[in-house]
Amino acid sequence: MGNVNASNENESSQPLTIVSNRGPAKFELDDDGERTMTRGGGGLVTALSSLVADRDALWIASAMTDEDIAMTEENDFRPIDMELNDVHYKVLMVESEQWAYDRFYNVVANPILWFIQHYLWDLSNAPDIRESERRAWDEGYQVVNRDIADCVIEQIKGREQPLVMLHDYHLYTAPAMIREARPDALLHHFVHIPWSQPDSWRVLPTRIREELLNGLLGNDIIGFHTSTYCHNFLSCCRRLMGYEVDYDEVSVTHPGGKTLARAYPLSIDAERLRRVAVSPEVTEAEKEVLARRREHLILRVDRADLSKNVLRGFTAFDTFLEQHPEFREKVTFVAHLQPSRQDVPEYAEYLERIEALVAVVNHRHGTTDWMPIDLRVYENFNEAVARYKHFDLLMVNAIFDGMNLVAKEAPAINLRDGVVMLSENTGSHEELQEHVLTVNPFDIQDQADTIYRALTMPAEERRTRADGLRRVIDSRTPSDWIDEQVVDIDALRDRLTEASDGP
Repeated sequence: MGNVNASNENESSQPLTIVSNRGPAKFELDDDGERTMTRGGGGLVTALSSLVADRDALWIASAMTDEDIAMTEENDFRPIDMELNDVHYKVLMVESEQWAYDRFYNVVANPILWFIQHYLWDLSNAPDIRESERRAWDEGYQVVNRDIADCVIEQIKGREQPLVMLHDYHLYTAPAMIREARPDALLHHFVHIPWSQPDSWRVLPTRIREELLNGLLGNDIIGFHTSTYCHNFLSCCRRLMGYEVDYDEVSVTHPGGKTLARAYPLSIDAERLRRVAVSPEVTEAEKEVLARRREHLILRVDRADLSKNVLRGFTAFDTFLEQHPEFREKVTFVAHLQPSRQDVPEYAEYLERIEALVAVVNHRHGTTDWMPIDLRVYENFNEAVARYKHFDLLMVNAIFDGMNLVAKEAPAINLRDGVVMLSENTGSHEELQEHVLTVNPFDIQDQADTIYRALTMPAEERRTRADGLRRVIDSRTPSDWIDEQVVDIDALRDRLTEASDGP
């Protein structure tokens, strides 16, 4: 919950405009019919809180609920002042037609773009691009992007070289729309999920993928979590669009000019997490964790998302128990999963498959007083933090993941020199690989062997790896992530100013 005030002052020019699909908060009615404000879901709000806290910024986002729309209308479509966790936000929520937004989000963004960028499509069976998908692009994705772009254009009116920072895969075509109206604007776009290789994008009809890439190239700078994603993006521009790319400068030259690609690995606020880890709520949750743990605790904390590779993780644990029966009744695998996108059929089916596999493994190996896999399907941050503190092995075996902050959060506060199993296809692997046990997310035997290696690892090696992880994790903060982007933006602004002044 937070405080909210409708801003009645004349809006002065804002030095920064942030744009995303979801905003920092949403409004809803409670059981008593009273309007409430709650923090927006997802990690984007956390990632951007450092940026907003230190700067005068306007955050433009889609209206998510009927109360978002009502609140905006009551405030005469002007920005709303919000206070959340001691951070002040100025938010302008943009309404799109429900028909358009549904197709934008539920047909194009999720699942089509999400599945492309995480390599999730079973191409022999899906997707089928029919007239309905084409219409969803034209009358859904493009419409919502236009609604957002028009709002941005209106808000930056009268400002010289306004800075606009857009976020994620929902808004790939808005930058070119803004650029057309404001050639002088500085546009920066951060993509929070992986950028996949060129062939994966051939799922999209040629016209659509060209509109998508040209839309994104309306930006001056595009940020990704890793250098690999930067190079994948450049390869898409070269192979799918025929544009000139420079792998040394990491840039694309296109009809609209030049776009830079840069890697900005997202960090965690380790100090804040450590304060949470000693809070009364976490301390209370720890009691159950300690009461139930056996000699060894394996942990995974994930959304129940296809990209997280939960089924193969459980299959690897099943294989491990089959090959190493001496660990039966000595190890428990706690899987703390948050329900994800249960309105998408593929996700609902995936959760059902997870629950079915857990039942099979527990029946095969369990005893009257020992359940090998302890599946918890709910969202509870304090319980997750309590489990972070006491794992012996953290399993992160994602098929592909933009960053995966769990791989940073859990070892930052772990008290047992816990070992991290990390998929080579996660963005965090680029930073942490020296101190983790790397696995191929498709190789079940590799993961089973890694479980055994982790649980039998000498104490000195565990300590060395854990210390190394903490050093890497503590070396950067979310402010560093923001500052690196701002440095590049300022450098670009200086170059553009020099170019406009001329000799």
